[in-house]
Amino acid sequence: MLSLRTNIARSASEMDRIAPLWNEILQAQSHTMFQSFAWNRLVAGIFRDRAMPYVVWVESDSGAAIIPAALNRGDHHIDFLGEALFDYRDVLCAGDRELLRLAWQELAACAKPLRVVAIERADDRWRDLPLAPFAKAPFVDRSRADEHAFRLAHPRLGRQMRRLQRLGAALRVHPGSDSVAVRRLYDRKRNHFAADSGNLFADQRRCEFMVAAAALEGQRCEVFTLEKDDGTLITGLVTFRDGDVRRFYTIYFHPEWARYSPGVALVYEVTARSLAEGLSCDYMTGEYPYKLRLANSSQLLYKVEVGAQELASIAERTISSAA
Repeated sequence: MLSLRTNIARSASEMDRIAPLWNEILQAQSHTMFQSFAWNRLVAGIFRDRAMPYVVWVESDSGAAIIPAALNRGDHHIDFLGEALFDYRDVLCAGDRELLRLAWQELAACAKPLRVVAIERADDRWRDLPLAPFAKAPFVDRSRADEHAFRLAHPRLGRQMRRLQRLGAALRVHPGSDSVAVRRLYDRKRNHFAADSGNLFADQRRCEFMVAAAALEGQRCEVFTLEKDDGTLITGLVTFRDGDVRRFYTIYFHPEWARYSPGVALVYEVTARSLAEGLSCDYMTGEYPYKLRLANSSQLLYKVEVGAQELASIAERTISSAA
């Protein structure tokens, strides 16, 4: 293999060296926003005290491979960058698949167990590792429903939106660059649901990451809100435009308005508008009842958990079998 080069980035600043290569690989590989260099660079810096970047990349004249790994400082396992905030995980590779095998071998040299959840698809990139089902991500596929059919299928939610508007709720849209609006939504979610053990955004730093990520995406991030003229935020939805998909990332509703189900009504309305724009809607990880009622399909996500010795054995075996 000509001009084989293997490197490891152990900090966000060291990752800058591979930004051009990273972006080049993404031109040849289907991916989500969670595989973008910008998101990974940002999360590597903000959460460096929780997960040390350990990004392995191997390149040669015949291709390249990147494993966006991190070493979890809490229980000392190998994870992927993204902390708890990346819904879909994947490796990056283009050209000779032997390079990905070599990257796994380099990562296995850490002698730590590997645990990665929410792997986007069980395809050839993961064929050497034991994947198991993790969760589903409900989805509204625009090829199976247009705006008219969707609204006809959910008339109660249409009535609910009109009821909220009669009560003074106005639908507004803020770009990701409006950091005041984004921070307000996450502050409300953190403060109003602080006792909820499942609330990721009880953690201030995660909120700050999302403010930064929204600003990074700019117009590709849209925050839909129902607000009253007095400034009351009734409900809000943070979304990202990712190709021909709108990803519904965070939903918030004011507890005092819970009896009106404003969050579900807003998801319904934004879904209908997205379909009118020709976009499919990804409700992201989690099979919540309201998502399942609205979705017309879903994507199965996977996880992998292997011990340090097993990972080393898999890496060595695949290298040997390819030789």
